[in-house]
Amino acid sequence: MPQPDHVSIYDLPDPETLDDDMKRYFEICQEKLGMVPNVLRTFSANQDKLRAFAQYYNTLMLAPSGLSKLEREMVAVVVSSANRCFYCLVAHGQAVRNLSGDPHLGEMLVMNYRVAQIEPRQRAMLDFAWKLTTAPWEVDEPDRQALRDAGLSQADIFDLSDVIGFFNMSNRFAIASDMMPNAEYHAMDR
Repeated sequence: MPQPDHVSIYDLPDPETLDDDMKRYFEICQEKLGMVPNVLRTFSANQDKLRAFAQYYNTLMLAPSGLSKLEREMVAVVVSSANRCFYCLVAHGQAVRNLSGDPHLGEMLVMNYRVAQIEPRQRAMLDFAWKLTTAPWEVDEPDRQALRDAGLSQADIFDLSDVIGFFNMSNRFAIASDMMPNAEYHAMDR
């Protein structure tokens, strides 16, 4: 049974009516990814917010960091698993499959990251992501110390916390929007 065929609950503009910079951004997505992710299509309902979202996402997930791109995607999946965000689980699960070359890792992270055989550094990051998502009021200095003990610097902890916070926000927006992942994600990197 296929997923519902809508993008989200919003009436979305024709991409041809977008401002030139956003049209070009969609063209770049199409060239690089073979599609325009539905999260961007949804944000196109408000181009100022689309610009802000795209800039923040690209800085957070693609810019140089002490966290690898794979680690950032792994965090996105674990946060999305805790929040049960269908859109992000499918989209970022695919990114984990792609970046890791492991078709199973994304699925393990979606269902229960604790079954994945990963490096202690990554385990500490995912434990922190889970706790900050599911019980943020319980996070305290021993949790941050566990990250330092696993080799994360203060800058890494900043980036990790930023990724966790961003995906908690975007999960909630995706869920509230009834956002569906692009169907292409389901079959990629299997």
